[in-house]
Amino acid sequence: MCSTREAYGDTLVELGKENERIFVLDADLSESTKTNKFAAAFPDRFFNMGVAEQDMMGTAAGLALSGKVPIVSTFAVFASMRSGEQVRTSIAYPRLNVKIIVTHSGLSIGTAGATHFCEEDLAIMRSLPNMVVIAPADALETNMAIKAAVKYEGPVYIRLGRGDAPVIYKELEYEIGKAITVCEGRDVTLVATGIMLGRALQAARKLKELNVEARVIDMHTIKPLDREVLIKAAVETKGIITLEDHSIIGGLGSAVAEVIAEEKVKAPLKRLGIPDVFGEIANPDQLWDKYGMTVSNICDIAMSLIS
Repeated sequence: MCSTREAYGDTLVELGKENERIFVLDADLSESTKTNKFAAAFPDRFFNMGVAEQDMMGTAAGLALSGKVPIVSTFAVFASMRSGEQVRTSIAYPRLNVKIIVTHSGLSIGTAGATHFCEEDLAIMRSLPNMVVIAPADALETNMAIKAAVKYEGPVYIRLGRGDAPVIYKELEYEIGKAITVCEGRDVTLVATGIMLGRALQAARKLKELNVEARVIDMHTIKPLDREVLIKAAVETKGIITLEDHSIIGGLGSAVAEVIAEEKVKAPLKRLGIPDVFGEIANPDQLWDKYGMTVSNICDIAMSLIS
């Protein structure tokens, strides 16, 4: 297990040594987001904006207009909602080179409750023109996604969780917008993003014991979505299950459903994620289990799709 937040902080320091145009802004949460590592290494290029997320987004827009590469951090709920209008109008609309990297997304914040959960950010951010939306699965993918985002010219939203994530990759070729087929299978397809990739792989191993071959796709980029890999999976397997630590409305499941409908391919689809409710207070694993994202439930749905 390894924290994507820690990987984020380490990557910032690594990039800060290579690129003096990188500036980091945080909204009084640098110990939680791990941007404090960059602050310690490059104090002249770090700004604590206080509890003023809207101002932080506007300042980042100004830095981008002056030729800097601003990276802004806070919790997902504050970036996507409290400062949503500034992200839309000051960053996405003029297509400015701002990287918004958030932590404590979905239900990963656990006991903080509904005010700090963020079940809606993927839906919000992928609806904004010009915005790239990414949810890495582990520490290495986080490192590579951030580096790719810094090279990309334009606004990028990267979604990280709070706790530790299972180590998925020891080596990786990463490209924005290109999904990764982690394992091949001809019976059913599991499409996961972010922290849920680990559960998808657990389910695939369990299904293998039942003589069912599950294809597992790491859909790390929600926008632009890799349509080609989805259409291939829809044609070659008997059904698709999506898994996300996000509302089933507007996130990965909705994005996949849109592709399946538009391409007119016959593929049964089941979306697993947070239902249309506000999350309760509990350990994240308990919450994910409560909302049906257990390995056993994934396997049961897979069996029903292929039967």
